[in-house]
Amino acid sequence: MAGTPDSQYKQLLQDIIDHGIRSESQMEVDTITRLAPNSLRFDLQKEFPLITERKISTKMWHQAIGEIMGFINGARTQEELESYGCRWWSSWVSEEKCKKRGLETGDLGPGSYGAAFHDFPTAEGETFNQFENIIQQIKEKPFLKTHFITPWIPQYTIRVTGRTQKVVVCPCHGWINIRILNNKLHLNMFQRSCDVAIGLPANLAQYAALTMMLAEVTGYEVGEYVHSFSDAHIYVDQMEKVQELLKREDRPLPQMKLVNPRKDLFAYEASDFELENYNPHPGIWDIPVAV
Repeated sequence: MAGTPDSQYKQLLQDIIDHGIRSESQMEVDTITRLAPNSLRFDLQKEFPLITERKISTKMWHQAIGEIMGFINGARTQEELESYGCRWWSSWVSEEKCKKRGLETGDLGPGSYGAAFHDFPTAEGETFNQFENIIQQIKEKPFLKTHFITPWIPQYTIRVTGRTQKVVVCPCHGWINIRILNNKLHLNMFQRSCDVAIGLPANLAQYAALTMMLAEVTGYEVGEYVHSFSDAHIYVDQMEKVQELLKREDRPLPQMKLVNPRKDLFAYEASDFELENYNPHPGIWDIPVAV
């Protein structure tokens, strides 16, 4: 089923090029940054936001869904994430990077996504499972505007004299607001920092899939997935490949089918999803990645 060609991803890249500001970064390569560009919007009953400007392999989007499932279940080490099928964290949890933050090799840290989503520290001393409680709140009071989840534990992310940052990468995505409107579950994910050339395609896939999972476990139809930004950027060494993407024609987005619906959010796997009608341009496998 071919839909309308989608140009949102290319429009975002062009907006960064046209209106972004060059800035230094801690990755030793400058970025072109656009602050708060337009949000991307997708009706998940009609389309799934797996970009077509370059092929995203099944292995890649499976890893993206595996990553978010690992985080929802509290995974914070490379070994734990690999058990969910996500293997791309090794460069960020090296002995050198972990040692600098007082962490064991392979540990993302107590300020990481899994710790925040599943084991958020509280003043009472007990940890708080955000997704478990949000699901209960949606079921009991669906009309609320406070179905909100945060990946940010500030005492572990602040970097000042006398305080060591306790996370290898400060969470870049995962500020989630869920709304139930017209009997549909809609999700808006706000991203603090977005590598649009490399990271965004994975983030789009994993949070759109999360929207589908949450709709299923709470008993609502799936609605719109909205992806919002603060700092959206392109690294300057990615620009040649980005220009190549911009020359490619727009194509319709695919659809994603939930082939194994579950009522337990924490039990989902990437294999529960099946991609349909995906017709991307050829892959570009050598876009530089900042580590």
